[in-house]
Amino acid sequence: MTQAVAVTKGIQLTENALKHVLMLRQQQGNEDLCLRVGVRQGGCSGMSYLMDFESTSNITEHDDVFDYDGFKIICDRKSLLFLYGLVLDYSNAMIGGGFQFTNPNANQTCGCGKSFAA
Repeated sequence: MTQAVAVTKGIQLTENALKHVLMLRQQQGNEDLCLRVGVRQGGCSGMSYLMDFESTSNITEHDDVFDYDGFKIICDRKSLLFLYGLVLDYSNAMIGGGFQFTNPNANQTCGCGKSFAA
């Protein structure tokens, strides 16, 4: 895993993950997009991660916002209970590449790393 950009934020983003989401946002052609991260019931371990671009105009008073040099990550407070301290990394490895979640709140994680139990 690469070094997290900031260690004092509720959701941490590594340099590799930040570079990749900025590239994906540029491909979308909309600089007003932020990254929403959350959880939902489901997945092989009980809860699965959600991650998608969203307009900054959709940020509500029920969201926590984490700023990375102008790029915003948003998370609703209910999801943040399960994600506080999460490190989001990105790898372009041929096998096992993509976004990787390191969640200190997970007491069980599935083999694919996309769901967890807390």
